[in-house]
Amino acid sequence: MPEFLPFNRRLFLKSTVASAAMAASANADEAKSHPLPVYQATGLRIGEVTPTSAIVWTRLTKNTQRNNDGVVFKKRGKSEEALKMSAEQIEGACPGQPGKIRLRYGIKGVDDFSFQTDWVAVNEDSDFIHQFELKELKPGTQYMIVCETSVEGETHGPRIGTFRTAPLPGEVTPVRFCVMTCQGYPDRDHPDGHPIYPSMTAKDPDFISMTGDLIYYDNDAPSAMSVDLAHLHWERMFSLPRLVDTLSGTSTYWLKDDHDTLDDDSWPGQKYGELTFEEGQKIFRQQAPLGSDSYRTFRWGKDLQIWLTDGRDFRTPNKMPDGPEKTIWGDEQKAWFKRTVKESDATWKILISPTPIVGPDRKGKNDNHANAGFATEGNEIRQWLHENVPDNFFVICGDRHWQYHSVDPDTGVKEFSVGAASNSHAGGTPGRDPKYHRFHKVQGGFLNVMVDPKKDASEITFQLCDVDGNVAFERKFDRHRDK
Repeated sequence: MPEFLPFNRRLFLKSTVASAAMAASANADEAKSHPLPVYQATGLRIGEVTPTSAIVWTRLTKNTQRNNDGVVFKKRGKSEEALKMSAEQIEGACPGQPGKIRLRYGIKGVDDFSFQTDWVAVNEDSDFIHQFELKELKPGTQYMIVCETSVEGETHGPRIGTFRTAPLPGEVTPVRFCVMTCQGYPDRDHPDGHPIYPSMTAKDPDFISMTGDLIYYDNDAPSAMSVDLAHLHWERMFSLPRLVDTLSGTSTYWLKDDHDTLDDDSWPGQKYGELTFEEGQKIFRQQAPLGSDSYRTFRWGKDLQIWLTDGRDFRTPNKMPDGPEKTIWGDEQKAWFKRTVKESDATWKILISPTPIVGPDRKGKNDNHANAGFATEGNEIRQWLHENVPDNFFVICGDRHWQYHSVDPDTGVKEFSVGAASNSHAGGTPGRDPKYHRFHKVQGGFLNVMVDPKKDASEITFQLCDVDGNVAFERKFDRHRDK
């Protein structure tokens, strides 16, 4: 297998439209002199990467950039005024347009863009989105992609991106990844997007986990009381330049939670304004580069396997009395989780959950496995982890707006909360609990995880970073690798 030198995504993604056009055009000089406009204002999203496959999310937009001069809504809560106007008039809007999209892709430095898909038509039914499923890729390899769009026979300038496929399950190799959650639009702390994005890019991760509450339908004005306003929330958040740059330059795994499905602490069958829970599920699957399953597991070499669980699709109502029938995961997902964790021979096993398993959480919450309202299932999961994977299993959770590393005093289950995506969005903690917490701090940021192989062992490092990427807390674990 060929080796590839470390690749600086940050520098690459600052390439001009002209250089991207040169890569995809036979007439490089002409492309450099007359760069074509790029109608992909919401960027690229690369997801569900395995050793041999990936999903590339693409969208054809009406304009080359977001509407930066539109109407701004500042008052939180439901807005009847927003329902009466076109979403295109609102600040951050990125409406789509019908046309065609195709991809060129290839191995970086070897056969750049030697593979090409057919042109695919997009229209309003799909929100002008197409998700390309790339297959028969080479494991552990850096790929380059160019996305081209066309309207009525006129081809636009391309958008360029890159990602790295996962190594084979038996390969001993370093792995780096970041985990983020909870990003409010008015709380982004920079007009171009949350500071965590360039900070995560600087860590050169193999992938980023986008761990729920990626938009706030109910909290951020104007509230998403209709399908059109729900689409607006995705358009304005993910057209921010910092997000476009980062998500074009690495692979991602996406999880939803309550605010990016419907509203706070929501469950199936509910409604928010005109928007139904089922419509929220459909929109998330449309906007995220996802396959057919909402819960799944991915292997990254000999030393790492991750599990991504869904906490919304299968839950019973929060107001239901706690007991054996009350659930967040549902019987099928829970059985899948236990079976696949027991089958795995990975050195390190990590659950990435949209909500906490350990906590502790603040009193009065009734929405996750750390709350009294779901104590029966929470105790079942923690006890099962204690009995089956006591030494090499970790939980990484989103949802909470403060950073912590906690250890359950009864079972020893270890959890890292990654914190909100900005300092303005941080808060809400019940305070440090010495029975649980090994670290606790109210700040925005993200989690950086590094898996480093040793001779016959492996080391995993968890770093809770602030929004600028500075390490606020670090914990290392070592384990002898199974033969």
